[in-house]
Amino acid sequence: MSKGIRDRLLVFLKAHRVLTVAVTDGEGRPHAAALFYAVDKELRFYVVTEPSSQHGMAMLARGEVAGTVQRDEQQWREIQGVQFHGACRQLDGAERVKGWTLYTARFPFIASGNLLLTSALTKTAIWRIEPEWIRLIDNRIAFGHKEEWRRHRRQ
Repeated sequence: MSKGIRDRLLVFLKAHRVLTVAVTDGEGRPHAAALFYAVDKELRFYVVTEPSSQHGMAMLARGEVAGTVQRDEQQWREIQGVQFHGACRQLDGAERVKGWTLYTARFPFIASGNLLLTSALTKTAIWRIEPEWIRLIDNRIAFGHKEEWRRHRRQ
């Protein structure tokens, strides 16, 4: 896909802070959760959540999610958002440090001196969601305008 869509996706995703992640649990029941996120230049999301939460357990078991990011309070002519699906995994080691650095840079209030918050968050898990497909929806361009981006896998 063109670099233009990738750049527009990155601009949109950096302008927002909350995604909704959708999973299915071990019994096939759907579940959704809203999570703060950071995004890197490779269009990978970093989220923090407890592995023992309903969506955390499903993410561990399935290793994949779907989700959305959208602006709030939109008129129909101004609707903007993305849909995505892809692999997810809990990070450890150097990847955890890198993910945590990106996440805390995005949310500086985490390191603002609130020891309770900082302590709680640094003990939880950080995850990377690597979308293989993202659809940008932008009614500002035209009603129902959609563009898609796919991750190219290296061989």
